[in-house]
Amino acid sequence: MPNSIITGTGSYIPPSKITNRSFIGHEFYRSDGIRIKKANIDIINKLEEITCINERRYLTDDLNTSDIAFMAADRALENTDRENLDYIIVAQNLGDVKAGSNRSDMIPTIAARVKHKLKIKNPYTVAYDIPFGCPGWVHGMILADYYIKSGDAKKVLVIGAEVLSRVMDPHDVDCMIFADGAGAALVEATVGNAGILSHVTRSDTINNAYLLRVGKSYNPGYNGDELFVKMDGHEIYKYSVRTVPLVVKQSLDKAGFTLTDVKKVLIHQANQKMDEAILERLFKLYQVKYIPDNIMPMTISWLGNSSVATIPTMFDLLQRGALDKHQLHSGDIVVFASVGAGMNINSMVYRMP
Repeated sequence: MPNSIITGTGSYIPPSKITNRSFIGHEFYRSDGIRIKKANIDIINKLEEITCINERRYLTDDLNTSDIAFMAADRALENTDRENLDYIIVAQNLGDVKAGSNRSDMIPTIAARVKHKLKIKNPYTVAYDIPFGCPGWVHGMILADYYIKSGDAKKVLVIGAEVLSRVMDPHDVDCMIFADGAGAALVEATVGNAGILSHVTRSDTINNAYLLRVGKSYNPGYNGDELFVKMDGHEIYKYSVRTVPLVVKQSLDKAGFTLTDVKKVLIHQANQKMDEAILERLFKLYQVKYIPDNIMPMTISWLGNSSVATIPTMFDLLQRGALDKHQLHSGDIVVFASVGAGMNINSMVYRMP
């Protein structure tokens, strides 16, 4: 049975930096429509203390999700014949959303648009999207592994791309968390013991389906009928810290490894304090007291939360030596883990080739 290895990566990080000071002039409201009386500088400082976000990246008005998905893909495919791709899988949740509007355009799929932009003529390069919340890119990697292990595919391109800045309520404090970006990975069939070793996914919908959703602006005076991304941040925090470590441990158990075998843990960049709490709980599950320095790279302080793009972007930066104090070498064990709307969680164990 072939293994699935990552042979190419790419990402697109928007050049436009939006600092926390950019939100000084906003009017923030609670979910019940009451204006928050606290000074904006205090609101901003509190959010930075909780999430560790100093700045985030927004897309320029001339670009859209399909454009940056293409740019990340184009870079990941630099050293391969793109006509030989079996699948193009794009993890995204909002489609193309033009600047000045938050209406979603999802026909044709983002994957079809990317294939068109890549100028791939092969009709058997199958292109489709998966809306799976923030864990969408990891889920796309899991699907790629299934295709390759079944023998039906040899090359699969998996992309995560999102433009969240155009669907955020400017009157909701949580608008400061989200960002834009895209990341991609080329997955190929190989022999040997490297590549994707195991994965575990769960969906908790009975009590948690609507922790992330769309809803109207918190500003009761807002006259538009647009819907914005909304979340119950405190409940998501509790759910994630309680559940993500269990899924990570299941994936390691399935691969026959323990936590001390792991070189890096790449967790979805949602909230640095939350990710640190997840890591601490994970180590407690293994009764390991010492957490190694630099085991968990973080990009949220300068990139914000770009949903499905956070993990592939971080991995691309790692591969290109662009994250200070973080390197990966042949044989290293890496865990990819994500949590998001659904609520969905997945974890994937990978050995570097």
